[in-house]
Amino acid sequence: MNMAVYRGLSRLLGPALWLRSVWRYRDYPDQRRARAQRWGYVTAPPTAGSVVWLHAASVGEARAVAPLLQALLDEGHCVHVTTNTPTGWQAVYARFGDAITQSYPPLDTPGAVNRFLDRLRPAAAIRVELELWPNLLHALQARGIPSALVNARLSERSLSAYQRLGGLMEQVLGCVDWVGAQSQADGQRLQALGLPAQRLEVTGNLKFDQPVDQTQVEAGQQWRARFAAERPVWVAASVRDGESEFVLEAHARLLERYPEALLLLVPRHPERFQWPALPQHWGQQATLRRSQGDLVGPQTTVLLGDTMGELTHYLAAADVVFMGGSLVPVGGHNPLEAAALGLPIIMGTHVFNFAEVDALLAAAGGRYQVSDAAELAATLVQLFDDAKTRRQVGARARTVVDAHRGAAERSLRSLNAHLNLAGLQ
Repeated sequence: MNMAVYRGLSRLLGPALWLRSVWRYRDYPDQRRARAQRWGYVTAPPTAGSVVWLHAASVGEARAVAPLLQALLDEGHCVHVTTNTPTGWQAVYARFGDAITQSYPPLDTPGAVNRFLDRLRPAAAIRVELELWPNLLHALQARGIPSALVNARLSERSLSAYQRLGGLMEQVLGCVDWVGAQSQADGQRLQALGLPAQRLEVTGNLKFDQPVDQTQVEAGQQWRARFAAERPVWVAASVRDGESEFVLEAHARLLERYPEALLLLVPRHPERFQWPALPQHWGQQATLRRSQGDLVGPQTTVLLGDTMGELTHYLAAADVVFMGGSLVPVGGHNPLEAAALGLPIIMGTHVFNFAEVDALLAAAGGRYQVSDAAELAATLVQLFDDAKTRRQVGARARTVVDAHRGAAERSLRSLNAHLNLAGLQ
């Protein structure tokens, strides 16, 4: 496939994409506005300055890019942020509020892209990780709008999938002015996909620079002191569909040794989470939703974190973290915030989204790897049995974060050089 074929197909598939957007956004807050924005009907920021458009797909990317976004604001830029999901939107708004403007991004059809660019009129476009939308990047290049990828990563699996598209991805990467890769291996895979070497720089992983929200940390610690001061508490963070069954089975096994243990179960997408079948002997009082209030009692076995934007709160209230998306073939979610808080980390075997980070944590002795509920339960028992080891493993995880900071500063320096951001103010 090449760019011309892709553009033709995207025009033909426009009606089908519209129907898909109607279905996908049916449960979104303000669904009518979300659908309109996906078709390019956005409102330009009320500013006389040039707009820097920053796109972060979802909550993980939004959190990762926060230090860079703050640096752009500190330099006086007007920033418009797009995210694909309500959770991503909420994560950005919770941190930056009205300091930025927000919308959903356009679908990658020529009509939606051109409407979006006509209305927003960005002077530069920055995309997080690997958001390669052919129509959009082609339109940016045609309009002379410089674009960049920051925190770019490309797994071996994704490389193989993209290579099956023939020359399309080489043409798409040719539209990007600069790419900051997370690691040397990511950079090599991007070059294998067709990125010119002179447009590539290895800047490191922005997620090492994520600030920890101290307000949430303090709130989580106070919550723990009030409701579960003497109880073993673990958090299963960013749990995905099909994974909660493993987590609940592991917790049932943990309760055999520690009947007072408390699980904070935090789904990746709270708005879509459905309770799986719970052990009948737990009873109705054993589970509680965070949205129902904070009245956790001695009989509460599981607290469901069904509110948005509070992951740091849950992490700060826990002794151990299991990072979700890793017992199912999703690729894992970011363990670095937990590491920054000095928590011992447990991951499944599906960690290809964070292979380099996982390798660093493993080499430092800051994480355990498990393959099923039985191994997860055994690891939890081991850590709760030995507080000294638990503290040591958490401290090792924190050293990994401390040793790899600086990607935001390097990325901003290169963005200023390659996109001429300083000249946009």
